[in-house]
Amino acid sequence: MTGAKRNKKSVLWNKMHIPHCEDFKQWCIRRLPILEWAPHYNLKENLLPDTVSGIMLAIQQVTQGLAFAILSSVHPVFGLYGSLFPAIIYAIFGMGRHVATGTFALTSLISANAVERLVLSSSQNLTTQSNTSVLGLSDFEMQRIGIAAAVSFLGGLIQVAIFVLQMGSATFLLTEPVISAMTTGAATHVMTSQVKCLLGMKMPYISGPFGFFYIYVYVFENIKSVRLEALLLSLLSIVVLVLVKELNEQFKRKIKVVLPVDLILIIAASFACYCTDMENTYGLEVVGHIPKGIPPPKAPSMNVLSAVITEALGVALVGYVASLALAQGSAKKFKYSVDDNQELLAHGLSNVISSFFFCIPSAAAMGRTAGLYSTGAKTQVACLISCIFVLMVIYAIGPLLYWLPMCVLASIIVVGLKGMLIQFRDLKKYWNVDKIDWENLQQVKIISINNPLVFLNAKKFYTDLMNIIQKENASNQPLDDISKTEQNILLNSLSNGNCNEDISQPCSNEKCNIILDCSGLTFFDYSGVSMLVEVFKQAYIDCISRSVDVSLTHCTASLIKAMKYCGNLDSEKPIFFESVSAAIGNIHSNKNSIWCFPESSLLHSIRTNLSKLNDQSEV
Repeated sequence: MTGAKRNKKSVLWNKMHIPHCEDFKQWCIRRLPILEWAPHYNLKENLLPDTVSGIMLAIQQVTQGLAFAILSSVHPVFGLYGSLFPAIIYAIFGMGRHVATGTFALTSLISANAVERLVLSSSQNLTTQSNTSVLGLSDFEMQRIGIAAAVSFLGGLIQVAIFVLQMGSATFLLTEPVISAMTTGAATHVMTSQVKCLLGMKMPYISGPFGFFYIYVYVFENIKSVRLEALLLSLLSIVVLVLVKELNEQFKRKIKVVLPVDLILIIAASFACYCTDMENTYGLEVVGHIPKGIPPPKAPSMNVLSAVITEALGVALVGYVASLALAQGSAKKFKYSVDDNQELLAHGLSNVISSFFFCIPSAAAMGRTAGLYSTGAKTQVACLISCIFVLMVIYAIGPLLYWLPMCVLASIIVVGLKGMLIQFRDLKKYWNVDKIDWENLQQVKIISINNPLVFLNAKKFYTDLMNIIQKENASNQPLDDISKTEQNILLNSLSNGNCNEDISQPCSNEKCNIILDCSGLTFFDYSGVSMLVEVFKQAYIDCISRSVDVSLTHCTASLIKAMKYCGNLDSEKPIFFESVSAAIGNIHSNKNSIWCFPESSLLHSIRTNLSKLNDQSEV
């Protein structure tokens, strides 16, 4: 090898393996967003509003931290840790400037399932007398937080793994109705889990299928065990919280600092409970001893990771989806951008690192984020300032919360779910906009024509479509009896478009309704139009004997004119509709149609995407 070639190869090697300083700087800024906004922080304009927002946020972090720790079936002090460490980590790695990360109701409820499943409450009597060196807490409490921390650790690892695979952008598959339904349904479960505290009842942990209903069955069967004092205090707390929060919302433009009703309620309830000795006099359950300080970090129990995979996956997905929605909402409101994958990294590290400090799973919360909006927060400095006040509570004020009634904490949780519970109103919106998105109808086939319908494929289109109609008419066996061979025939039946089918268990005398979605029918000729007319006539003539109706949607004016010109389409029923929703609405309101709605939530539906036009040799 000559010297020139050796030097040339050496230069190429250096270019390939020596990273440039500028590239490393850009990578750090991209992965550590705090390096981008912190150097440009405007102390004069931003420090005061961030400080005010941080103080108000700290009040929410403390109250919700205590409440969600109890919701997660661990000692309340661990909720204070969960309000501290995740907020610090997200401020470093997160891109949402107005996102408040910490304890979260849904992830707490999920982790509680693992805690209650793996550490039985009956073992408490055997372990309460043996105190560990960690904050003087019992072995029972440390076992419980060990499980919750393991869920947080594994859930964070899953989020980091999704970040490494760059799959954060896949969240576009989770539409607004899906997220709204998920959070609303979970909020009802969280509220149900607090019923025992609101009523002052002793109730065993109930989970599993239909556990939601079994809780209310247990409540009504043991209604005599309700403590009147706890019920009255819960009602009073809820009324005060709702009224003051509504007043804060009404006058938020006129007052710079909203009234910290959560803090005032906690102080007043604790003082009243201490003065009247409600714990001993009325048997009212209180928070109890809250130790001072933060214990040294400890790795979560790795031997239980395999047992908490299900809960960890739920924490990873639910926490990320809810947090990303809030981050995107704040970015849109204040006109900046967030990276989906970077948010995965931020929340993943928040869960992984915090699990070493005895923290329950974390995520961004709607109520706290809305609080940052209303108090005028500018940057993540507000969250960092709130962490200072949370530290003050951990090291100084925490023990004073011994007398805080549990029913008051439960009231704070329920009122905090208001934003998610009022999403029930979205049902009307989704119903009016798109009935398909809201409800599954049986015996309705929606066939989307997404290609031209011309002389080359018109005959095959007619044959295949009539085969589907005949199969529906002749099919009397349940869905499970349909053979795979028959389903494969359906997969290759329509050669000119896509067919999305809702196939369900047929019932006797049920009318089969076929909706042809012509939104993708970009071109047609006389042969194609003739075949469409023939399909309609064949179905309409045999409607009584075969119980088949055909409707057409998204038809252009030229297509409607051509079909009417090709054949006499006058009938007693409407044929053309503006949308699929309109066609389904007409089917639903038709008195002659017999509907078989599902008896359970397990509705059989098969969505099949068919292949495009076959090659001309098949035609």
